[in-house]
Amino acid sequence: MNTATKLGAYVAGLAVVFGGAAGIGTVAGPVGKADEGGHGAHGSHGGTAAGTAVPGGLQVSQDGYTLHPRTTTVRPGVLTDFRFTIDGPDGRPVTGFTPLHGKRLHLIIARRDLSGFQHLHPTEVGGGVWAVAVVLPKAGAYRFFTDVQPEGAKEALTLGVDVAAPGDFQPVPLPEPEQVAKVDGYEVKLAGALAPGKASKLTLTVSKDGKPVTDLEPYLEAYGHLVALRQGDLAYLHVHPDGEPGDGKTKPGPGITFYAEAPSAGTYRLYLDFQHAGKVRTAEFTVTAGPSSGPVEQGGQDEGHGEGHGEHTH
Repeated sequence: MNTATKLGAYVAGLAVVFGGAAGIGTVAGPVGKADEGGHGAHGSHGGTAAGTAVPGGLQVSQDGYTLHPRTTTVRPGVLTDFRFTIDGPDGRPVTGFTPLHGKRLHLIIARRDLSGFQHLHPTEVGGGVWAVAVVLPKAGAYRFFTDVQPEGAKEALTLGVDVAAPGDFQPVPLPEPEQVAKVDGYEVKLAGALAPGKASKLTLTVSKDGKPVTDLEPYLEAYGHLVALRQGDLAYLHVHPDGEPGDGKTKPGPGITFYAEAPSAGTYRLYLDFQHAGKVRTAEFTVTAGPSSGPVEQGGQDEGHGEGHGEHTH
């Protein structure tokens, strides 16, 4: 079986096994009234209140808006000028956007096995075309998510599309659930657990060299951003912390608290972005919501797994 066939069979298999889980619920953000910065009851940029909308990222089009990549194939390991548009109901690229957490557009990338996570911020180069330098480290199928709110749209949207990195594809088994992640000399501890269908309190505590980090820096108008992807269909769940910098009550560490609701039982990969000493880093966790359907596969790890990533690309 050639590489393209193997890759196609893998993605098709995921759709068959996990496709039935799609379309249920969403993730709730901090419990309480939404504020003007979007840190309130809406956790997913494209979601509404908990349990009333599907998770984001499962559709390339929503409410008449479509994510349109100009390139659908990227050579692995090669720095690529990736360009795309968000096309509106009239079929033309959208040029007006309402900022979300300080940016007009957020781009999230993960390989279909949940490795290779990236959180990037493309630049609009004119005419509604967005561009960003991207490196997809290994062969495989990658999911590209965009968080946007076109001007005039009632709510923010999370759109998703697959981009192929051709080559010899070797899926990476998901790491076992653990409560501690290490990244670039930092240790992040996770307290709490996801429970399907109800709000769960998750607190992530950051330390360095055994000492609590009490001077986390604001990143995109928060002390931390948390993205969760559901294993299998890569349902995109974006939550934000309880409180925000400058509100008079939220401390800059060491703990960052989130309130999240998993839409279904299953296994999720959590990606926490936090900024300290001028750099953004990502800590990763595997968590299970509800009864486990079986052990997470054992095996080797690549750069996208294990003890988390190093520095984060802005």
